[in-house]
Amino acid sequence: MPAAPVRLSRRRTLPLAAGLAVCALLSACAGSGAAGPAAAGPGTEGAAPSSAAPGSTATFPLTVSSCGVEATLEAPPERIVTIKSSATEMVLALGAGDRLVGTAFADGDVPAELAPAAADVPVLAEKNPATEAVLELEPDLVYAGWESNLTADGAGEREMYQDLGVATYVSPSACKAAEHRPERLTFDLVLEEITEAGRMLGEEEAAAELVAAQRAELDAVVPSDAGLTALWYSSGEDVPYVGAGIGAPQMIMDAVGLENVAAGVQDTWTSLGWEAVAEANPDVVVLVDAAWNTAEHKKQALEQNPVTAALPAVQEERYLVVPFPATEAGVRNVPAVTDLAAQLAELEVGR
Repeated sequence: MPAAPVRLSRRRTLPLAAGLAVCALLSACAGSGAAGPAAAGPGTEGAAPSSAAPGSTATFPLTVSSCGVEATLEAPPERIVTIKSSATEMVLALGAGDRLVGTAFADGDVPAELAPAAADVPVLAEKNPATEAVLELEPDLVYAGWESNLTADGAGEREMYQDLGVATYVSPSACKAAEHRPERLTFDLVLEEITEAGRMLGEEEAAAELVAAQRAELDAVVPSDAGLTALWYSSGEDVPYVGAGIGAPQMIMDAVGLENVAAGVQDTWTSLGWEAVAEANPDVVVLVDAAWNTAEHKKQALEQNPVTAALPAVQEERYLVVPFPATEAGVRNVPAVTDLAAQLAELEVGR
């Protein structure tokens, strides 16, 4: 059963709410019962619904649901915290970067065209931020790329934020429960998240323009018809961690015209032994370039591993490179297709 909606006022006394949350987390305020509707501040209950933000056709209050949790925003959020690059870049791409009060868990640099809007936004943590650090910023919305970002082991549970009057949203592609997780990620679902994020932020016009531009860019890509197979190599050396059959890697490879050697695994990513990789003998290898595990490092690993060193794709350096932030559902997926298709054309690989 969905949780009760969160009602947000324009401003709340979140320093008090943050203190209550810290007490609760430390089990120091057991039985106080103070962190509830009162944390939402005066003027919330019984307030007339606000009109749409300038340039938006959406009306507020607006209720959204992600991974089975509902949140109702009384107005477009003006203080946003994002966790994971996919969430941060979504807000930036929709022109709401000036409302970001904090970000965390960056998977890499933001694209050059978005960098100016992100330049002065405080970075709360390299990974998940502490709950206290988030609440001190008095956010209206916490937007996460992974469901695990908003857990007791992450930045705090969604129920806790809800009790304090803070809306939370998780990228629908990252939901773990079977009833909420997409059976298979598609570009339609990615573009639907852009549309929903635009409604939440009161940036519907920007979202519609971005969706139209990305559809046009995707339609312009001519996928390879050479019947090439590919390994999506994300991380790992003893056992590689690769793109499997239902997530962003599969979606991107399909659009490029590559047959994923791990397509039969019904998961977003999976472990795949080197012997299985060698048996599959992929025509090309997609290398995920991450600061903590670069594409160059992966090339060396493939060349030094006796199981893979003899593969034609390795010997002939049939490599495609994709930045890590483009490997999760978000605004970078379509540009990744365009880039990978161009790289593949340059390789001139055929059977």
